[in-house]
Amino acid sequence: MFLGIDLGTSGVKCILMDADQQLVAEASSRPLEVTRAHPGWSEQDPALWWGAVGEALDALRANHGTAMAAVEGIGLSGQMYGATVLDGADKPLRPAILWNDTRSTPECEELSEAVPDLMHHVGRKPTPGVTATKLMWLRRHEPETFHAIRTVLLPKDYVRLLLTGEKVSDLADASGTMWVDLDRRDWSDTMLSACGLDQRQMPRLVEGTAVSGRLRSELAARWGMVRCPVVAGGGSDNACGACGTGVIEDGDGTVSLGTSGVLFVANDSPRSAGDHAIESLCHAVPDRWHQMSVVLSATSCLTWLSARLKASPAELVQALGHAPRSATDLTFVPFLDGCWSPRSDAKIRGGFFGLAHQHDDAAMTQAVMQGVAFAIRECADAFRASGTELRRLLAIGGGSQSELWLSMLANTLELELDVPRGSALGAAYGAARLGMIAATNAAPASVLRRPELKGSIGPEPAYLDSYTEAFDRWKGAVASC
Repeated sequence: MFLGIDLGTSGVKCILMDADQQLVAEASSRPLEVTRAHPGWSEQDPALWWGAVGEALDALRANHGTAMAAVEGIGLSGQMYGATVLDGADKPLRPAILWNDTRSTPECEELSEAVPDLMHHVGRKPTPGVTATKLMWLRRHEPETFHAIRTVLLPKDYVRLLLTGEKVSDLADASGTMWVDLDRRDWSDTMLSACGLDQRQMPRLVEGTAVSGRLRSELAARWGMVRCPVVAGGGSDNACGACGTGVIEDGDGTVSLGTSGVLFVANDSPRSAGDHAIESLCHAVPDRWHQMSVVLSATSCLTWLSARLKASPAELVQALGHAPRSATDLTFVPFLDGCWSPRSDAKIRGGFFGLAHQHDDAAMTQAVMQGVAFAIRECADAFRASGTELRRLLAIGGGSQSELWLSMLANTLELELDVPRGSALGAAYGAARLGMIAATNAAPASVLRRPELKGSIGPEPAYLDSYTEAFDRWKGAVASC
């Protein structure tokens, strides 16, 4: 039996998976509170993470004691970038600064100036989301806290410390900090020094498939486990999600239509993002890397529209039907929360362009869905500019239940989209798979298999020109925002 633990921003999800990779049980914690003391700030108390993990695992032990007793391996997944700073007694010095905190925008320019050959070291531009700029902000604005830091951990790695007593991070999650040299898959002294830090304050690095430690004996007893299972390195939530869907070979990827939209593509070598604000990171499996781009508002744009039109998102989408259609002439820019990627612009906002009397609810709904597809196309173009070939993408997330939305994406990206059968189990499932590899020493490719497909949706030649023309209009609208 194998356990996957996913620490999200809003809660913890845990799953139990058997040796045939079948889901046996799952449990979730109550919602986690995020504190926003000032505009652009987003913080969380690390004590909440540990309480949520205990709550979910206690529930699994209470309801599935036999399965919990047989756990051999544990995998960890978690929200990326969160700066968790500890003192000499391994106690948090302050609340963690989360991935969606934008206060460190000025420090991005400072880091670029401090390391002129930034692309050589980490392959990407700094953004306010990364851990490195958060620590630079602390150095400037909270110097007493900064000088007291003895260890910097990412959120899931703080949970690992409490589970195992080990200060360890995996390369997929750690490379998001901007302190990891992608070629060497190790800490970069140059990048750490630019932030006033050194390797003594960093955790030990392991691959996501490797053993990082064992569960402490008192915790194994608490959760009814016969032995102290190994804990895999694990990975970031997106890397673990890719492990859950078997996306590990060069050019394979996922496009996720959730609250945010995520384009994720596996690489067989590190790729520099150049002038684009896209992630170039290590994967959770050895000798693999990945690129990732996030559209902050995807299905949340449809949720916003539904509140304006007084109809549920499902009702709005159903009114359009399932059949592919040509692009609408109404343009929507989906940057309701700003744009993180491939343009780093926290202040840009969205809106409708070309709105006229003839545009009804259906036209606005189609424009919103189309606008999200175009934002993802912009991300795909940035990937291609870096030398990445997108071969096929697996469509996941709640929005992928709409055949029409997938048709818009396929026409926009000019790519075939595979649709998995059943619901994707997500990052917790990928984490459990990594726990299985660490416990059994199995070859990653033998465990990280792709899901069974129920079909695919490809571009419609009759509509491609309309989407090309609409995308050009969309780019013009973005330029005016």
